[in-house]
Amino acid sequence: MQVLLDEQEIGRLIHKLAVSITASVGESGDLALVGIRSRGDILAQRLQRILQEKGYGRIDRGTLDITLYRDDLNSMGHQQPKLQSTEIDFSVDDRMIVLVDDVLNTGRSTRAAMEALIALGRPRCIRLAVLIDRGERELPIRADYVGKVMEVPPDRRVQVYLKERDGRDEVGLG
Repeated sequence: MQVLLDEQEIGRLIHKLAVSITASVGESGDLALVGIRSRGDILAQRLQRILQEKGYGRIDRGTLDITLYRDDLNSMGHQQPKLQSTEIDFSVDDRMIVLVDDVLNTGRSTRAAMEALIALGRPRCIRLAVLIDRGERELPIRADYVGKVMEVPPDRRVQVYLKERDGRDEVGLG
């Protein structure tokens, strides 16, 4: 695997995302971060910590499991999807929600996340923050906050590793 980003570079990109979010959101007080499992939730936690350290105040944070909203369940054969819990202990109604994911590729995970989120209520608006945008869209979806854009051949995979889950911070190309 070819290493594209190390721990320091990932840290800088997460700080860049935090600055971009605060610049566009201001101090509205109705911001909530919702991370898409399984690494978007970790990135949302890190963003929340940075925003609070910068004095943004209280920011709700939740985790979204999009398994049942994916459009590729039929292509998984007879294999049962592994369900994890959605953990959102606040109302999403009339809130500014920033969905957080590690890699934006086709846009299908983001579509599933928006569907899952809207099933919980009616957010005022939904924005998207991603660590890596690698292009190759299949749906008309774009990120509002992007850590880094990477042009990657379609046959290669961008893999994000985060300490809390993988024991290291690294972005690689497989």
